[in-house]
Amino acid sequence: MGIGDDAVQVRAQGWRTLAALHSLIEAELERSLQAAAGLSVVEYTVLDALDRQDGWHMRMQQLARAAALSPSATTRLVTRLEDRGLLSRVLCADDRRGIYTELTPRGRELYLSARPVHDETLERALGEAERRPELAPLVEALHGVALPGPAR
Repeated sequence: MGIGDDAVQVRAQGWRTLAALHSLIEAELERSLQAAAGLSVVEYTVLDALDRQDGWHMRMQQLARAAALSPSATTRLVTRLEDRGLLSRVLCADDRRGIYTELTPRGRELYLSARPVHDETLERALGEAERRPELAPLVEALHGVALPGPAR
């Protein structure tokens, strides 16, 4: 095995470790959010992305990127959340083909009640992962990630 092969193996192992950490966190979040708020992780992600718009709305393609979904999966998800009264679609005034999505008051209320559950579960799952030797370096790296500050 050459040096190039070793590098590929290291990257592959890193990817498998990252996938294991993601899986552990997602499973914990799925259980907690479903039990506490009747939300899946991806539904919570959509509500979170819309809430971060500070009362504004998002185009469907922006929402698809934020939720890491295909356009068709995003449309289906938005339809389900709209049927539950958690968000609404708004036609763009400048371009009638453009569709925006925004939280309803009910959606914001559910999001705000689910957020502490999400945050506590994430913290607990990261703590559990940190106790696993194979995952600890990734968790440590996550703790070191600097959050973006205000624009200057």
